[in-house]
Amino acid sequence: VNISILIVAVVIFLLVIHHNFLSLSDFLRRELSDPSPLGLQPIDFIPAAPQRLTDEGNDKEISVVIAASDERLGGAIAAMNSIYQHTRSNVVFHIVTLNDTVDHLRMWLRSTSLKNMRYRILDFDPRVLEGKVQMDPQKADTFKPLTFARFYLPNLVPHAEKVIYVDDDVIVQDDIVELYNTPLKPGHAAAFSDDCDSTSSKVAVRGAGNQYNYIGFLDYKKETIRKLAMKANTCSFNPGVFVANLTEWKLQNITKQLEKWMALNVVEELYSKTLAGSVTTPPLLIVFYKQHSSIDPMWNVRHLGSSAGKRYSLQFVKAAKLLHWNGHFKPWGRTASYAEVWEKWYVPDPTGKFNLIRRRSEAYEAK
Repeated sequence: VNISILIVAVVIFLLVIHHNFLSLSDFLRRELSDPSPLGLQPIDFIPAAPQRLTDEGNDKEISVVIAASDERLGGAIAAMNSIYQHTRSNVVFHIVTLNDTVDHLRMWLRSTSLKNMRYRILDFDPRVLEGKVQMDPQKADTFKPLTFARFYLPNLVPHAEKVIYVDDDVIVQDDIVELYNTPLKPGHAAAFSDDCDSTSSKVAVRGAGNQYNYIGFLDYKKETIRKLAMKANTCSFNPGVFVANLTEWKLQNITKQLEKWMALNVVEELYSKTLAGSVTTPPLLIVFYKQHSSIDPMWNVRHLGSSAGKRYSLQFVKAAKLLHWNGHFKPWGRTASYAEVWEKWYVPDPTGKFNLIRRRSEAYEAK
């Protein structure tokens, strides 16, 4: 009997060892065979969801992607804090940055009230843009590779079915889950806020030309653009805030399509010259022409950074679900309209580095 028990124990032990070995082999095989492309490797890992979320049944993960450049890091911090403080959902931030910003960002997150926030830091490799972006050697310092991070959403969040992308110059004043639940029509890979919606069309932006139409972003004198048969007066959309269906994005190879139009622009200069510096919007307008859904206009109330003056009433600003300071006047420069709203959600930089950047920005705007 003792021998039989010993034999059974040995067999069970060997089966456990065998099972663990197969599990380890499978894990290593996945890690080696499916590396994240383009250097988009996670640097920090996501902790477990807080107990309050699992207890309330809110453990469904809501992925929010935001780019964080060093000179605008305070903007990204304020945006994430406003989202974090307004939701009880399981939000996970996927923060895309460059390698030389990682230490600064990690210190800011770990040393402040944001330390319990769930996030991943992703290192974006600018080499992915080689041959796809027209570089002016005399303006190399104005090249912002992170503005293209939104083109690579499936690479940034490979296992998500749906994500929200937000720029760093926004403040959220309601639960982000409402934006996440934006319905997308069948076959649509993204939902944007149209520039002809009620909250933007009633606010004229002086000197912007045809900012609300396709002709403001694309050069209709070029044959390649004319062949697309896109109406020049078609309402454009704002890509600073949008919801993406990544399953549909992958099926339609949206990233490859965007890269195609980026590369063609390098050769043929297809973008309009009327909106200087707008290099991310044109390829999105082409790829999503009449193939995108719409988000609630109150989830992208923009143009707060178009001038130092106040374009909206205080009551309207309070009612907005998301405020967007697109334009030259950023709220961390203190001369933008309703900068005090942004200041409420800003978390001071423990290193003091961003404070110096803010002072320089204020001095520049004062000139």
